[in-house]
Amino acid sequence: MKEKEILETIKKIVTPYTQRPKGLENFNEETDFIKDLEVNSANLVDVILDVEDEFNIEIDNESMEGMLTVGDAKNIIEQKLASA
Repeated sequence: MKEKEILETIKKIVTPYTQRPKGLENFNEETDFIKDLEVNSANLVDVILDVEDEFNIEIDNESMEGMLTVGDAKNIIEQKLASA
């Protein structure tokens, strides 16, 4: 899966949980789930579960804690897909 496809999929997943839609306008690897999109911590867990389902991967707790930005999520997804 290409990097652009991963980013588009993350955006599609996170959009329903976004409390600040304006943050989606400049969606990129620097976008912070909490600061820029105002995804609350409970919904962040839902985002991670949706990512696991969408990419058919399992994200461990350590990786989950490091998933603060879109770029972090993309890197973790790429790592998990590469080792699958």
